[in-house]
Amino acid sequence: MKILQVINGLDPGGAEKLLLETIPLYNKKGIEVDLLVLNGKDFPFMQALKAANCCKIFSLGKTVYNPLNVFKIIPFLKKYDIAHVHLFPSQYWIILSKIISFSKIKIVVTEHNTTNPRQEKFLLKKIDRLIYKAYNKIICISDEVYEIMKDHLKTSESKLIVIHNGVNLDDINEAQPYEKHKISNLFLDNDILLIQVARFSKQKAQQTVINALQYLPENIKLIFVGDGALQKECEDLVKKLNLANRVAFLGIRMDVPRLLKTADITVLSTNWEGLSLSAIENMGSGKPFISSNVPGMLNLTKGAGILFEKGNHQELAFHIEKLINDNDYYEKIVNSCKNRARQFDIKSMVDKHIDLFESMVKE
Repeated sequence: MKILQVINGLDPGGAEKLLLETIPLYNKKGIEVDLLVLNGKDFPFMQALKAANCCKIFSLGKTVYNPLNVFKIIPFLKKYDIAHVHLFPSQYWIILSKIISFSKIKIVVTEHNTTNPRQEKFLLKKIDRLIYKAYNKIICISDEVYEIMKDHLKTSESKLIVIHNGVNLDDINEAQPYEKHKISNLFLDNDILLIQVARFSKQKAQQTVINALQYLPENIKLIFVGDGALQKECEDLVKKLNLANRVAFLGIRMDVPRLLKTADITVLSTNWEGLSLSAIENMGSGKPFISSNVPGMLNLTKGAGILFEKGNHQELAFHIEKLINDNDYYEKIVNSCKNRARQFDIKSMVDKHIDLFESMVKE
């Protein structure tokens, strides 16, 4: 059985990290899995996958939204039994490639988010339904995504399947913390560190964490891991609030498990999610996790971590102070978070994907 994973690129993100971590696992189980990217830029995830030397990597160039990608994809459809596609516009281009080439390849798509702009606009919604109708299977990464896609697509429930994303808990468990002062010269070893690992994009809301910091004691400091279009806006807000000596922007890092182990509290301030891998990693790190109460995070966090109203920086500050001042409460949240994270082991997810692929090949 030969599988082709298709995605826009390996820039830092949840779906991209999932491929970085799962492709080697598929191949260890004897499943030949290769990768096709629309944008072959040499991001850190791409460098790491190349270093793993576990698959063939094909690139169509550097332009994700070029319609000519439809024709560039066609030759690959003849070489694989199944194509597994992630994210827009890859998920559109590959269906158009199959249609115009009359290919018999079976295509499965993973829906990684609870929302996308196409769900809100009449014409785009109709186009979405036509495209998704051509998939053999639609993997929903949570029950919430399943319900939303069932309503959005008006498709047969038999086409939809829930397979929760997973994380590599072994990497997190084995990671060793840094001494805090070695992460940044802004930090002392007795400082209390908050951390958010996320892209600076419209989906995320780092500004809320920055605003919360001004209500917290001076020894509480903040780490941001990631980059993106809105990073400059966040840096400007930090300067405006005179917090530059308390916030470190670390950019893209490949040592996230060690950074999580070094921090005291993990945060995901966001506007929406699907099933956040970053959140699961946070919960598995042995540190308490606080999240915005938004679609995709309610069911994951409730009963384990702490939820705060989206954009409410004063409520976020309240929860942070409560964790700091109440050791018993801190440990209770840590333990419930670790128990929740164990439900999302990446090995279980890979096994479920393989079962799905094998059943599709036999059909």
